Amino acid sequence: MAAARKPRASSRRAPARVSARTARESPAPEQHPEPGTVAEPPPRPDKVPFDIDEVLARVRESVKHFADAAMFALAAHGHDSLFEQLVACILSIRTRDEVSLPVSLALLGKASTPEALARMTPAEIDEVIRPVTFHEAKAYQLHAIAERTRDELEGKLPCDAQVLQSFKGVGPKCAHLALGIACGHEAISVDIHVHRVTNRWGYVRARAPEQTMEALEVTLPRNYWVELNRLLVPFGKHVCTGTRPKCSTCPVLQHCRQVGVTDAR
Repeated sequence: MAAARKPRASSRRAPARVSARTARESPAPEQHPEPGTVAEPPPRPDKVPFDIDEVLARVRESVKHFADAAMFALAAHGHDSLFEQLVACILSIRTRDEVSLPVSLALLGKASTPEALARMTPAEIDEVIRPVTFHEAKAYQLHAIAERTRDELEGKLPCDAQVLQSFKGVGPKCAHLALGIACGHEAISVDIHVHRVTNRWGYVRARAPEQTMEALEVTLPRNYWVELNRLLVPFGKHVCTGTRPKCSTCPVLQHCRQVGVTDAR
C-alpha cells in the first residue's frame, strides 16, 4: 500500500496580520524638540497664550517689594565697576544673596580696585570672605584675578566676555551679568532661578542653565536680556520656588504651563 503523501508547503507567505490591539500598542514615536531649543508652550485649555511682555510686567510688579538681586544691590551702593561686579559674582556662587552681599560690601570696602586687592594676601582675603561657600578657593581665585588685571591688563578689566571667561572659575553667568550691569552689554545671565522659572513657564525647554541661555538668546526680546536676571532671582526665591511653588498666588498663573509642577501651594 502506497504511503500517504504529505501536503506540500505553500511557497506563498500569508500576509502579515496586524491586530487593532497591536496597532494601539505601537504608536508612532512622538517628536520632541532638542533640549535647549525654543519650544512652543504645551497647550493647556485653562491657560491664556503666553505673552512674555505681559508676564514680565506682572513679575516686575510682584517683586518690587523684595530685596534686589545681590549684584544689582551692590551697584546701587556705588560698586558698579566691572572689577567690583566680577568680584561680587564670584563671591555669590553657591551662596545666598543674604550672605554674599554683605561679604562683597566688606571686601570691596577694603579693596575695590585690582591694585588694592592684589596687595592683600589670599589669607587676608579669606579672613574677610569666610562666610561665603568655598571661601578659601575663592580667596586665591580673586587674588589671581587682581594680580593679572594689574600686571597684564593695565589695572582695568575690558568689557569683553572672552577676557572675563579666561579667568579660572569665571563662566558665562558671571561674565554676562557683570558686563550687563557695569558695561551696559545686552547679555543674558542664567542662574538656577532663571533656568527653573523659564522652563517651568514652558517658554524654553532645556536640561541645563547653559542650554537655557542659548534658547533665550533666540526667543527673548533683547530689551529684557539684562533685566531678566534682576526680575527672576527674587521671583524664583519668593514665588516660583524650587519646591512647592506658590502657584495659588502667582501673578502669572494663567500664562504659566507649570511644567514639572506636582506639588504647589
